[in-house]
Amino acid sequence: MRAGCPRTADQMSALRRDPMRSIWKGHIRFLLVAIPIRVYNAIEASERVQFNQLHRDDFGPIGYDKRCKKCGQIVTNEQITKGYQYEPDRYAIIEPEEIAKVKIKTTKAVDILGFVDASEIPPTFFDSPYYLGPDGPVAEKPYALLRQVLQDTGKIGLGKVVLRDREDMVAIFPHENGIVLQKLRYPAEVRAIEAVPELDGAQKIDKKELNLATSLVEQMITSFSEIDTVDHYHEALRKLIESKIKAQPKPIVKAEPAAKKKAALTLVKSKPAAQRKRKVS
Repeated sequence: MRAGCPRTADQMSALRRDPMRSIWKGHIRFLLVAIPIRVYNAIEASERVQFNQLHRDDFGPIGYDKRCKKCGQIVTNEQITKGYQYEPDRYAIIEPEEIAKVKIKTTKAVDILGFVDASEIPPTFFDSPYYLGPDGPVAEKPYALLRQVLQDTGKIGLGKVVLRDREDMVAIFPHENGIVLQKLRYPAEVRAIEAVPELDGAQKIDKKELNLATSLVEQMITSFSEIDTVDHYHEALRKLIESKIKAQPKPIVKAEPAAKKKAALTLVKSKPAAQRKRKVS
């Protein structure tokens, strides 16, 4: 289904039967406000087609050993530590207990640092999206108020949250009747666009060429709901997999030997008669 298209009655019924499960719960905090929320994955991981590597001779799954590339020895988890490579073949060894000391403790809160215009955030900063939902009836009204304020002001909340031992920078913004939390990359993680070769030469624009390019774009202006957003490769792959599954032979149920079946039947028939004989005697 294309984005922006209304869901059918069957799709809405399926959503009610199989509601999302939260992966985290805490609060949105700013100034004196604390709104209880639950976090849900916005990405449908089950839609991804994932293959297992199999041994072609017997179709057994392929496994991998944890093997030292230096000595060739297979090692256990207890023999493994972490190291940061700062030069070829040279590592700064970091032990698990040292990492534990610098981990940031989770506060179970999305701490809002400020509200900004959406245009201020470079598109390259946006990473994984999540849905936020109110955590219980007490959170419904403040949640709705925050969503409406974000819609009315056109602002995005910028904050930080500790998820899985990492402090993530996040943005929260309204989406339809809910709120989305989107992880952001830190500025140090994003390359500067100025590093792209030959950008200076691309800045020389001829006015006639600009007018022509503008007219071409205007001819193709449409709405997002009219764009083909179907992953046709994924659809074709799904159909291929389904056809392979249907072509698989059905499991064979082994029939019992005729002699064994006949003996069992004779025993069942003779049992009541034997019981009657014991009662008469």
